[in-house]
Amino acid sequence: MRPLPLPDPGTPDTRSAWRFLGWLIRSQRRTVAAGAFFGIVWMLAQAVAPLMIGRALDQGVAARDLTALLWWVGALAALGLVQAGAGIVRHRLAVVNWLSAAYACQQLVARAVVRLGAALPSRLAPGEVVSMVTSDSPQVGNALDLTARLSGAVVSFIVVALLLVHTSLLLGLVVLVGVPLLMGAVAPMLRPLHRRQTAQRAARGRLTSLGTDTIGGLRVLRGMGGERAFHDRYVAQSQRVRTAGVATGRVVSVVDAQQVLLPGIFVVLLTWLGARLAVRGEISVGELVAFYGWAAFLVLPLRTFTEAADKITRAHVGVTRILRLLRAAPALTWGSRTDWPVAAPIVDEQSGLVVPATGVLVVACAESDEGALIADRIGRYAAAAVTVGGIPLASFTEDTVRRHVVVVDSQSTVFGGRLRDELDASGNHSDTAVRAALEVADAVEIVEDLPDGLDTVIGEQGRSLSGGQRQRIVLARALLTEADVLVLVEPTSAVDAHTEARIADRLVAARAARATVVVSASPLLLRAADRAALVVDGEVVLQGSRHDVAHHPAYRAAVDRSSASAGSDTGAPA
Repeated sequence: MRPLPLPDPGTPDTRSAWRFLGWLIRSQRRTVAAGAFFGIVWMLAQAVAPLMIGRALDQGVAARDLTALLWWVGALAALGLVQAGAGIVRHRLAVVNWLSAAYACQQLVARAVVRLGAALPSRLAPGEVVSMVTSDSPQVGNALDLTARLSGAVVSFIVVALLLVHTSLLLGLVVLVGVPLLMGAVAPMLRPLHRRQTAQRAARGRLTSLGTDTIGGLRVLRGMGGERAFHDRYVAQSQRVRTAGVATGRVVSVVDAQQVLLPGIFVVLLTWLGARLAVRGEISVGELVAFYGWAAFLVLPLRTFTEAADKITRAHVGVTRILRLLRAAPALTWGSRTDWPVAAPIVDEQSGLVVPATGVLVVACAESDEGALIADRIGRYAAAAVTVGGIPLASFTEDTVRRHVVVVDSQSTVFGGRLRDELDASGNHSDTAVRAALEVADAVEIVEDLPDGLDTVIGEQGRSLSGGQRQRIVLARALLTEADVLVLVEPTSAVDAHTEARIADRLVAARAARATVVVSASPLLLRAADRAALVVDGEVVLQGSRHDVAHHPAYRAAVDRSSASAGSDTGAPA
């Protein structure tokens, strides 16, 4: 058994939903082909069984030939063993096909999310991406799961039709003509089903996004008394999801009813015709029994056909949604250079900011959002004229920039899992190095207070930690990247003044040999910095000595504004 998911799902064909499904089948062609083979054997064994029973009755019972009867009974027993073995293998391969397809879609979604990066929220809501992973991917997997049974249904249906033609031309023609008519009766329901499923999943994605945003901002909502407004919005959206679900359910109920009713009517018709032929003596008793067996058996391939129409429609809807993400182009274009210049200054031409090759530069902004924009440009999360050592940042590969420039904004989160893995995702640092980063971030006591230290499993988004604790853990994680250029946006906004002062002094010492940009108007950070810059209306109006910046009227106004809106962290859990 091969491990799943596979390391690399490959490059999909995104030209259309049908081409994507074809690519999935080709990428799993071995297990799909094996599943189809055993599906055919499994269902053919069921199709041939009525023939053997009929022959046993005619050649054994009616002819009073015990040897022939025993021979046919033995053959029937062997056929049962073949059917059982083939059914087990078919089911196992069908599950592998389902999981492989679902995991491949999830891997492609994750890869597209990483590729789009910061541009993702402008393309798709988070809830839609979650829905692609939790709902659409399994639906695509269902279509691949069905290939084994569908192959068996097609082949066994053809075999039974030929056996019926051999028994009676009339019966064979009824099967060959009737089944396409049955499929045609189901087809008109598929288009409205497709449309309503699309609307339902879109509404569910919006509901998931709304719920995620509400939970993420619950503390803020409570502080401003906005819980009721967001509760009402969530209730209204959930009712839209319910309405869309009911509309989809109506169509699904009709399709499901057709899967039972139409094959049932068809089998009744075949049974009536067979009985009339037996009464007229045109078929033997054994052929009549075989005929009844075939009539009952045909329910299975017929229901498989209608089930296939339903599941393939659902898969088409899911792929269509996934393709929206896979086709989305990144907001930025990247070059091919990997030769990052060592110890080179970075220049943001739009603001005029020059980041020295070494030391800590504090950037104070008259408006709070100006610093975030500068950080985005330096980290190349936004298109801008930025150079490093005189080389345009856009000429480097994305991996090169991400490896050498790390941006930690105020929204950086802590992921759930073992704290050691959270701090050192690469696993390349010793406990000594991890502790050194914790020292700089003044987070050693946080780890020591945890029950298992670095091996403590923290909850999703670090909810067991306070806001200030999370901020210090994020800072320690950033320091462990050992990036040539580290950009920190308000790294101490949630800690008290004493903690902030310790972090400022240790940060300057720890990053003396590398470039560090700290976007903040904090006087404590400015006091410890090597250099400082002041940004007003998006442009640097002063860069140089921290003392010159500290005495500028625009800086004092920024400090007053920041002090009025900032709070301190006392260590209480959030």
